[in-house]
Amino acid sequence: MRRRQFLKMQSVALGSLALTGLPSFLVAGELPDIAVVKGEPGAATRAAVEALGCMGVFVKPGQKVVIKPNMSFAASVDSAACTHPAVVRELLVLCLEAGAGSVRVLDHAFREGQKPLEYSGILDACESVAPGCCHNLTRSRHYRDFSLESAKDMRSNAAMIDVLEADVLIACPVAKSHSSTGVSLSLKGQMGLILDRGCMHGRYDLDTSIVDLALALKPALSVIDASRVLSTNGPYGPGKVLKPAEIIASADPVAADALAVSSYTWYGRHVQPRQVAHLAQAHARGLGRMDVENLQIARVSL
Repeated sequence: MRRRQFLKMQSVALGSLALTGLPSFLVAGELPDIAVVKGEPGAATRAAVEALGCMGVFVKPGQKVVIKPNMSFAASVDSAACTHPAVVRELLVLCLEAGAGSVRVLDHAFREGQKPLEYSGILDACESVAPGCCHNLTRSRHYRDFSLESAKDMRSNAAMIDVLEADVLIACPVAKSHSSTGVSLSLKGQMGLILDRGCMHGRYDLDTSIVDLALALKPALSVIDASRVLSTNGPYGPGKVLKPAEIIASADPVAADALAVSSYTWYGRHVQPRQVAHLAQAHARGLGRMDVENLQIARVSL
């Protein structure tokens, strides 16, 4: 048995224990590549981040942080079209506990105003912790042109000024299907950070430009909300909603997405990460790893 396989098995065994803090995950001095926690969304989010070493690994005192959830649609929590508000709230609390200088919760919704944020429940959840931190940015004045280094297709766009000036970007998508890309997870969700998304569907190859964007605006941490999974008719729904009651977290957005793809059914079928074009490209271009079978995974039930 290879050392990596042994560590992976040890991590899974330790994951069956109740989370009491960091030490249970320090396996031979290594932290897991991916954490999967089953439980209530807020508590599972905290446990998943702690399994990776705590939020202080990703957020240092005084840093500017942007959290990017899915809150583009005026949809209820049960629809699974938006990130669960308890997940977003817990990430916000964790960032503030880590000493973040500022935390902004941002998305570019498909309609102006506060309705998408209100219907999703995310606005109220964030306001209870840090009033004024949650915004739907749809106007061009909130964006600035930037060049995408290492791009193969989309070489420029306009991104949220807050994101371009942030020290830390946290992706916080809900796990859902998508009519154009098969799934919408950490990488696909980054489209909500730019002004012109239409060009990615028309002028450029969508999957290639998703990777172009993720390379330029790579999240330091990806936390996938799989408390509910919209497995059909995404991204809007209504569709079939699975209820794994899980949170997936990783410093590698490709690995997080790949595990989500392989863990649930999509349109009634099991799908391999290599079958999702933008994941295969992201792996090939060095953005992260989709070979999750070779990674160390901590699995915990609260």
